[in-house]
Amino acid sequence: MSDKHYDALPKAHTTYANIVKSLLPIGNGGKVSRDQLPQSTYYVDDLHIDQENLDDYRKICGFADDGKVPATYFSVLSQTLQMNMMVKEPFPFAMLGLVHVDNSVTQYRPIGERETVAMSVTFDNLRDHAQGQQFDFVTIVKSEDEVIWEGTSTYLSRSKKPSSKDKKSTPRPVMVKPEVNEEGVHSIFEVPEDIGRRYAFVSGDFNLIHLHPLSARAFGFPKAIAHGMWSKAKCLALMGDLPDAYTIDVSFKLPIFLPAEVELIAEPVVQLTNVDDTCEFGLYSSKNNKPHLAGVVTLKSDSK
Repeated sequence: MSDKHYDALPKAHTTYANIVKSLLPIGNGGKVSRDQLPQSTYYVDDLHIDQENLDDYRKICGFADDGKVPATYFSVLSQTLQMNMMVKEPFPFAMLGLVHVDNSVTQYRPIGERETVAMSVTFDNLRDHAQGQQFDFVTIVKSEDEVIWEGTSTYLSRSKKPSSKDKKSTPRPVMVKPEVNEEGVHSIFEVPEDIGRRYAFVSGDFNLIHLHPLSARAFGFPKAIAHGMWSKAKCLALMGDLPDAYTIDVSFKLPIFLPAEVELIAEPVVQLTNVDDTCEFGLYSSKNNKPHLAGVVTLKSDSK
């Protein structure tokens, strides 16, 4: 096991220097077994929220400045540790080929923007998929010994032949746009051409598919695409007052090619009254109704 402790989140410029280095040939012919993930956990023992960055995040996603940390924000912060883990450990997949397919976060109580917390990120759950292999990054945020937030980010590494024929993920069902519920949330909004570049400076995710049409084409996309975590956060910000403790699960569907006009349709969050009650929501193209994102909010107990 290779664990690493940080006093603070690694800086973006050092992280991307390591990413560039990881693209160069390495010893042993660059061969790493695809049968297992590194047994590693990376920690930030005393994580202080950068107030300026948090303010910028709220503005670009649409969250209120209410003194609380948005539920999606720790997913963004954990990406720096994730990237370091992929380049410093014997990681079996090419970073540039990974696709973020699912994201789940659970907030067990409101988290104040001035709180000092501890964060850990671990590799988990390597499994086969019809298009290759999937794995998770599991992030846990604690206040002293109390788990106050946890999240799972699922990535797909595409390959022609999965390593096993036994446990492939089943294809996802076709997602049909629902009728608008008058009591729910319905919002049509523009996604500007530069949202990928602007969000990259806030989140630290400078993946080339988000920055410019020319760099996106190099990876097979006709235009730059919006960050999935930005679209999730934007939906959450538009859904109004949420409970103190809840889980928000999202599957990322078709990419949002920039610029775009999209439509959020969500069930009313006020119907969440009992533990495990749910509200579904989706983000669709306003032009052809194709799905970009499917999500569900689930009410949780305020204790872990």
